[in-house]
Amino acid sequence: MTFVTTTVRAIGKQKAAEESEDRSNVSALDRSRRSVRLTTRILAVVLIACLVVVSFGPLLWLFKAALSTSQDILKYPFEWWPSGIQWQNLPDAWSQIRIGQYLLNTVWMAAGCWFFGLLVALTGGYGISILKPRYAKVVNAGVLATLFIPGVVSLISLYVTILDVPLIGVNLVNTYWAVWLPTAASAFNVLLVARFFDRLPRDVFEAARIDGAGVFRVFWSIVLPMSRPVIGVVSLLTIVGSWKEFLWPLLVLPSPDLQPLSVGLYRVSDTAPTSLLMAGMFISVIIPIALFLMFQRQFLRSAGQAGAIKG
Repeated sequence: MTFVTTTVRAIGKQKAAEESEDRSNVSALDRSRRSVRLTTRILAVVLIACLVVVSFGPLLWLFKAALSTSQDILKYPFEWWPSGIQWQNLPDAWSQIRIGQYLLNTVWMAAGCWFFGLLVALTGGYGISILKPRYAKVVNAGVLATLFIPGVVSLISLYVTILDVPLIGVNLVNTYWAVWLPTAASAFNVLLVARFFDRLPRDVFEAARIDGAGVFRVFWSIVLPMSRPVIGVVSLLTIVGSWKEFLWPLLVLPSPDLQPLSVGLYRVSDTAPTSLLMAGMFISVIIPIALFLMFQRQFLRSAGQAGAIKG
């Protein structure tokens, strides 16, 4: 039994080595040379170091600046706390430049964008992919065509529409509806959900219809439970997109009491001390990063499942 186990392990190692050779651009003969192995390791270390610097360098500098005095930030930008760590910058930024209020506004704005964006994406994808009316191809082509229109081109027309919404004649400026509704109409999310729904098994829907399930019942009881992977992906994309949005909230939310972090920090940049401004920026950046690190396993699993389901 021990001999069989050892043989199986040896065969597995051999197959893994063969697969590794197939995936590598360096042959086994070249890897046997010491100079080639040393050069490959050095290149790998340099590449990883460059990626770390590019990815974490700005965040580490922002962390250093957030806990420094204004004089140290301007006079010694690349030295580690010449005057000591200023932990008081974080609570001061929270209270003095209203980071707490801006953060609450950002969370509320992101929550509305997530809800309405998910509602439009799921119902739009359900109609295009599963209900498939006669004009489904026309709608799909129209939605796809909007992806080729730059957002800046439609900025003025969208703002005019927000000033006087057709049919109801309401001005949405200084309300979160002015941010929620345009963000919800995401052609990319609709097409992403529709492509995911295309891979769902049609036999389940046919069986449900035979059992008497209506359109809403199929959507609520069958489609939504099977759509958790794509819901996770769309949710993260929508929340991150709304969190870092700047230009549109700047236009439609002129009141400081409604502005999110991105706009609020820009508004106080001319008057707030540099140290408190850096602390506020660090708070605004670290929160979405922390949320992603907390839920990265669920997101990556959902992203993989969203592309792995076959019809």
